[in-house]
Amino acid sequence: MPAGLALRGRLATGSRRPETPRGSGRGGSGSRTPSTGRGGGPRRAYERARRAWDRPLTAYYVILGSSLLITVLGLVMVYSASMIQALNLSKPATYFFGKQFVAAVIGGGLMAAAARMPVKLHRALAYPILMVTVFLMVLVQVPGIGMSVNGNQNWIYLGGPFQLQPSEFGKLALILWGADLLARKQGKRLLTQWKHMLVPLVPVAFMLLGLIMLGGDMGTAIILTAILFGLLWLAGPPTRLFAGVLGFAAAMAVLLIWTSPNRMSRLSCMGVVGEPDPEAGCWQAAHGIYALASGGWFGSGLGASVEKWGQLPEPHTDFIFAITGEELGLAGTLSVLALFAALGYAGIRVAGRTEDPFVRFAAGGVTTWIMAQAVINIGAVLGLLPIAGVPLPLFSYGGSALLPTMFAVGLMIAFARDDPAARTALAMRKPGVRWKTMRRRVKKRSSGER
Repeated sequence: MPAGLALRGRLATGSRRPETPRGSGRGGSGSRTPSTGRGGGPRRAYERARRAWDRPLTAYYVILGSSLLITVLGLVMVYSASMIQALNLSKPATYFFGKQFVAAVIGGGLMAAAARMPVKLHRALAYPILMVTVFLMVLVQVPGIGMSVNGNQNWIYLGGPFQLQPSEFGKLALILWGADLLARKQGKRLLTQWKHMLVPLVPVAFMLLGLIMLGGDMGTAIILTAILFGLLWLAGPPTRLFAGVLGFAAAMAVLLIWTSPNRMSRLSCMGVVGEPDPEAGCWQAAHGIYALASGGWFGSGLGASVEKWGQLPEPHTDFIFAITGEELGLAGTLSVLALFAALGYAGIRVAGRTEDPFVRFAAGGVTTWIMAQAVINIGAVLGLLPIAGVPLPLFSYGGSALLPTMFAVGLMIAFARDDPAARTALAMRKPGVRWKTMRRRVKKRSSGER
């Protein structure tokens, strides 16, 4: 047989499709996969969830939604936890809630402004914010200007019921300035040398730590140290260099704790059990555990806490998580933990997917700040860590802590919006852009298509 006839015969026989059995087409029972359920089963649901999580705007919505939910729930719990404290001070029951609400409104404006700022403007603000913060932290130590609260000389009186803690803004200042410094050095390929990686970042961080420790605020110093190590880790130092700096910081922390009876007593309160002495230092730690233990699965209800009536010190600030567990139960505390976990994961995603070194350092620094502070606060309430006296970010009472934290969240929202894929997705959401895109697509169709 000629080769051409043989080839045509094979093409003719190979192009025929086998006949499908009746009832096995679309809508037939033969096309269904056994035991997958409607919609494709668990595997298909998992794939849909994974594709939804990989969308360009996911980090943007998760950061925005989780931070706002934490702030709103924090306002509710501040009102519930502070009513008795306000009445004991002969103030209205809404006294602390009103101050926190004003701070939340101002913080919301800062968050919206930071979210709309371009990355270049954030970098331009790094040095001014650092200089103003250092100036205010120096003013704290000036007699007649700085004031002491709970034994810590870290406050400036602003008039009326308002005070300012400049060390809270030191966290934001270190992140912006350190991210800009490391990004510029990475652009010049200087981070391969250890001296450029450490200087001047570590000396400036130590200067901020020294000003904070002059006021005796060990908790804020721990958070600032965590931010420093977060920035160094993102810069990619050699293991020996990172371990050496970490060992030096640990030795300094041990020395500071060992030389202070107050800090030693806080360290000894980890895992406290039994009824403590009211004069002892473990009273707050023990009653924090009592509040969590009495909450059960769904709590005693909003406003029904017993510990906030005077047994638990600082129920609306450092130990607000304990009151949350007592009034909202395990369900409420797990919800708060889930919101912080979502915020942290979204921050890691923003830092990991960007090509801009400044965005990577700043987003990683903000995520380290919020997650480290949340872990230290919640760990102290659970009795797993010493009581460091740091608030729960976006949740505890305190305008000085809320304002820079909400600005930092706006910073991460700006970074999430600045991603090229996110910018395209946001542009497509505008009605005019979508209509023009649809018109272009229609013009590309052939005349025979409907």
